[in-house]
Amino acid sequence: MHAVLHALSITGSMTWEITWALILGFALSAVVQAVVRKSTVVSLLGDDRPRTLAVAAGLGAASSSCSYAAVALARSLFRKGANFTAAMAFEIASTNLVVELGVILALLMGWQFTAAEFVGGPIMIILLAVLFRLFLRDRLLRQAREQAEQGLAGSMEGHAAMDMSVQRQGSFTRRLLSREGFTATSHVFVMEWAAILRDLVVGLLIAGAIAAWVPDSFWRTFFFDGHPLAAKLWGPIVGPLVAIASFVCSIGNVPLAVVLWKGGISFGGVVAFIFADLLILPILNIYRKYYGAKTAAFLLGTFYLAMVIAGYIVEFAFGGLGLIPDQADAKVPMEGVSWNYTTWLNIAFLLLAAVLLVRFWRTGGMAMLRLMGGSPDTGHDHADHMHHAADPHGGHN
Repeated sequence: MHAVLHALSITGSMTWEITWALILGFALSAVVQAVVRKSTVVSLLGDDRPRTLAVAAGLGAASSSCSYAAVALARSLFRKGANFTAAMAFEIASTNLVVELGVILALLMGWQFTAAEFVGGPIMIILLAVLFRLFLRDRLLRQAREQAEQGLAGSMEGHAAMDMSVQRQGSFTRRLLSREGFTATSHVFVMEWAAILRDLVVGLLIAGAIAAWVPDSFWRTFFFDGHPLAAKLWGPIVGPLVAIASFVCSIGNVPLAVVLWKGGISFGGVVAFIFADLLILPILNIYRKYYGAKTAAFLLGTFYLAMVIAGYIVEFAFGGLGLIPDQADAKVPMEGVSWNYTTWLNIAFLLLAAVLLVRFWRTGGMAMLRLMGGSPDTGHDHADHMHHAADPHGGHN
């Protein structure tokens, strides 16, 4: 019983440490999603030119950080005419270049990891684009499109299909500050939390259990701690494999990354581990449903190779610049709740979350919440219906 309580205590400390950052990240993401229409996204992703991939990365960084929703939305974009490579770039950015991930990495691990994530993410996208150019054959792409057109359900389909953005015309500021903008922001905010909550809780629980029950000596042996070159070469190779086996995706894998870093995995290994949230076993199965077994295997191979190489580039680039933090300073949060800046920030942002939750509840949000796992073909229509039901006068109610 003591061991269980110790694990839960670590989980609670981690949760308290990152609460305000999660709310801030999701609120900023909600603001952007509230004013950027998904139809606009599709129109900008028609090819795989560098400029298009940069736009895809930017739009992905401003969208849902839920891995399942990102994968479903990428398939939806592909079905509506987006280029496959651009859709995959959007998917990668959705889970690896989002604000909330960067803030949480900075809080739990240090600003260097945030910088590595935002440097490594674009590198991975470039590598993947090159691999697709070299190895993705037209025949396989046609098979993937035929499979995608079947519309088989994966996970978070309804969420991915919903367009909760403000429909009225006007400037960014005017739409955002309207009543409809407030409603759309609250809907996106709560739906993002609903999408990510399971993985976040599971990730925190797994991280707490591993931190409490698995001795550091095991990880140090596993990651070749004490053998610098071997550790640097091994980390990016094994990091994604640990992620695949953990079943934890999205930002839920950051607490486990803290434990692995403390246990001796290399800097580049941490980066590759975080990237691999798009290769966990449930998502690989969704790729099989979406695009067929051959394309799923192709995505596994190319994603994995791009993650490993990006991990190596980040490892040696940051090492050469002297930007890798001292691993001896790594620690798992165990302080619990105390009257410090974290507590005050948590109180302030929890009040903000409460305001958005009340708005969500009062404007028909619960009906939308029930559609999150719905059909990929009907979620959009349902979302539009609920959006107008929430603001029947186009933002002037």
